Amino acid sequence: MCAQARAGFEFADAQALLKRHCAACHSGKSAVGGFNVSTLAAADSLSRERAVWKSVLRRVKAGEMPPKSAAAPAPDLRETFVTWVDGELRREVCAAGATPGPAPLRRLNRSEYSATIRDLLNIHVNAGRALPADGAGGEGFDNAAETLFLSPIHAEKYLEAARQALEYAATDPKARARFMPARPSDSLMAEAAARKNLEAFIPRAFRRPARPEEVDRYLALYRTAAARGDSFDDALLYALRGVLISPHFLFRIEEPNPDRTVRPVPAYEVASRLSYFLWGSMPDDKLFELAANGSLLDDAVLAGQVERMLKDVKSREFAESFVEQWLNTRELGRDIKPDRTLYPAYYDADLQGAIRYEPVLFFQEILASNLSVLNLIDSKFTFLTNKLAKHYDVKTTAKLTQQPLKTDLPEGTHRGGVLGMSAVLAVSSYPQRTSPVLRGKWILESMLGTPPPPPPPNVPALEEHREGAPPKTMRERLMQHRINPVCASCHNRMDPLGFALENFDVLGKWRVEEGGKAVDATGEMPDGTRFDGVDGLKQVLLDRKDLFVKNLTSKLLGYALGRGLRLEDQCAVDQIAAAVAKDEYRAQTLIREIVFSAPFRQQAGGGGTAVSNRR
Repeated sequence: MCAQARAGFEFADAQALLKRHCAACHSGKSAVGGFNVSTLAAADSLSRERAVWKSVLRRVKAGEMPPKSAAAPAPDLRETFVTWVDGELRREVCAAGATPGPAPLRRLNRSEYSATIRDLLNIHVNAGRALPADGAGGEGFDNAAETLFLSPIHAEKYLEAARQALEYAATDPKARARFMPARPSDSLMAEAAARKNLEAFIPRAFRRPARPEEVDRYLALYRTAAARGDSFDDALLYALRGVLISPHFLFRIEEPNPDRTVRPVPAYEVASRLSYFLWGSMPDDKLFELAANGSLLDDAVLAGQVERMLKDVKSREFAESFVEQWLNTRELGRDIKPDRTLYPAYYDADLQGAIRYEPVLFFQEILASNLSVLNLIDSKFTFLTNKLAKHYDVKTTAKLTQQPLKTDLPEGTHRGGVLGMSAVLAVSSYPQRTSPVLRGKWILESMLGTPPPPPPPNVPALEEHREGAPPKTMRERLMQHRINPVCASCHNRMDPLGFALENFDVLGKWRVEEGGKAVDATGEMPDGTRFDGVDGLKQVLLDRKDLFVKNLTSKLLGYALGRGLRLEDQCAVDQIAAAVAKDEYRAQTLIREIVFSAPFRQQAGGGGTAVSNRR
């Protein structure tokens, strides 16, 4: 529905929808689930019954209500209702300013564990390779606290991983110098040397100063092993294994705020929040130093660290983890694989690697060089290898090899931005053919943050080509869905966006024909906006750049916090996105504003007092 129609939606319209579609089950003394629509009948219920309105919003947005057995509002009306409720609730919760949310206890995920072991022990092996895979939670990322529980199999795997990592590190002189610097001598008794090593190791492993009783606890493990006849090295490794299976190592634990009012996050917790956000690993020596002297809490120092960390090679892990989950390109080669017979080029290992890393390196460059995030929509460069350039049919004077290189794109390539990248085009296709529906849905979800509701039940499959019948283009075949009024509303949002990408095949090669007919890549949005092809689509997205930036901000904030965003967090999203727009949409401004935001830098107390000033 157009913006004008949404603007005309009022509280009375919301009440009419609730009565028409909800009251039959949710009224009177026998109201289903204890929810009675009458509790929302007064205008002040938006503040008084905020939790109930939030529940209604969540369930209607997810398509859970009304149930499939009941008459549902038209998709346009559902979307308008959801948009109105979201806006009204946001206005209510943001009236007092942005507030910090919860900082839930979270386990290191598999990649964070591997990176932390690597940096702690100075070894370059994947210590977490045998750990169970982590599921996505929160805003769609595998670092979300909602999914990072500890199961019995984890405990067993962590013990074995710690043993293997320490034994490997003990054989490497550089690693030994890192975590076993003190050795017994005539002047230093064995137990004293063990204590010195533990006093140095435990603060780095726990990412905060060690308490005396903690050192004593692990020194007791050393004594136990030494008493049974273990050598100094073996006894110390036994104690260090105890450190590496401690909850203080395996979990990111923050001391709770004892006050009822909001307080700044303490320095060591800031160091960990920052390092796991931008590096996916533990703080380095510089961050520990700044945390120890307290200067990390200074605005200028903190901003300088953000800039330093984004330029460090370790930011590659952040770029890879965030981009592959945000754009869903992590699934390429896993659950999503182009048909080997129809698209054999994908199974060239060099091309496959180039396709996978193009969006990652592209995003990392935007961060490191502080470019506009609008480059994600359209850009004049990308990262190519010799084989990827040939696959794209890009003519360039750059001397390309098998190593990806930042490459300026000639005019007329239709590349630039993520929409022209093979990885994105492949994960939004079926293995055998393109799908305007999947690609349109991908754009709505990943780029604009406005996903369509789930499809209605019993949607018929697309008619496949019949032997002897004239071939049909994808546009012609999709008409069977678009003429169905139940399906048309969502398809009118998705399909035009996907049609604009029909010049790209499953693997992103440019084509001008499909099914023996010229590709028709034109589209028209529900509001009447018309466009032609991927270049026209990019302009449509650029015209909606603030919607794109808010979605990107939400994704990055959820990733940074390691949890799902609450309605209250949208106040910070709005503030951050506005600051980014004022600074020409620069990437480092976006990251810095997230780091300085109330949810990231403040810690809620028992009273949950609002923070009106971000700093």
